[in-house]
Amino acid sequence: MLDAGVRMRFHSNTVVTRTVQERTGAEGLTIRVARRERILDRLRTRGSVLVVDLATDLATSEMTIRRDLKGLEAEGLLRRVHGGALLASSRYEPTFREKSVQFVDEKRRIGAAAAALVQAGDTIMLSPGTTTMEVARHLAGRANLTVVTSAVNIALELAADPEIDVIVTGGHLRGTTYALVGSLAEENLRGLHVDKVFLGGNGLTVEHGLTTPDLSVASTDRAILRCAERVIVTVDHSKIGRATLCETAPIDLIHTVVTDSGIPAEQRHAFERAGVQMVVV
Repeated sequence: MLDAGVRMRFHSNTVVTRTVQERTGAEGLTIRVARRERILDRLRTRGSVLVVDLATDLATSEMTIRRDLKGLEAEGLLRRVHGGALLASSRYEPTFREKSVQFVDEKRRIGAAAAALVQAGDTIMLSPGTTTMEVARHLAGRANLTVVTSAVNIALELAADPEIDVIVTGGHLRGTTYALVGSLAEENLRGLHVDKVFLGGNGLTVEHGLTTPDLSVASTDRAILRCAERVIVTVDHSKIGRATLCETAPIDLIHTVVTDSGIPAEQRHAFERAGVQMVVV
């Protein structure tokens, strides 16, 4: 049994320890943000950086630098390579495999919320992408659907469902993203009409709309847009506030954006002011 004096000292020490931990955590976050900004400054100046040089320059461990680079890559701000990193170019596009391991839980939630917008009997279109793939995976149980897609992996995902009639656009296959693009795909899209199109992308801003780093993808996505009654963009929060090389959908053609709760409040409000319905999960 502790006497009153011991209990008071114990309580006091606990409060002090907790306060120190909270202060240390806040300071740690500030230091990490500042360090990552310095990494980006070096990248903008040099175009590439080495882990060993950053660890020396910033007086920290190589393990810490690698964690920073991983976090910055997840935000789309750089591309990791062996021993270092390169500045993310507006023309660089990660492969499907690379993107499929980023923001996995967020993409699943987005996919489920987007699929909930699909009604029995709808005719929809799914563009290529890891988030639109999650939409496809959540379509099970919808009766009498027709799905047009320009992604071979999405077509294969849906092929075994007896309630879904799958139409593939054809075209030139981009092996890194499983996208079907080019003049053949665009020609086959002419004359089609769908209730809803679900589009992925690499960047989304109010000023530039939905963007992609690839010219052929942008051209095919524009052909997809012309088929759509309603345009629904499915992107995780890391794509919002970024613009890549080619505009695929201007903001005034986008009806709904489905994204995750990582979106900054000011970005969400900007899209809403532009007349876009925001579904945040």
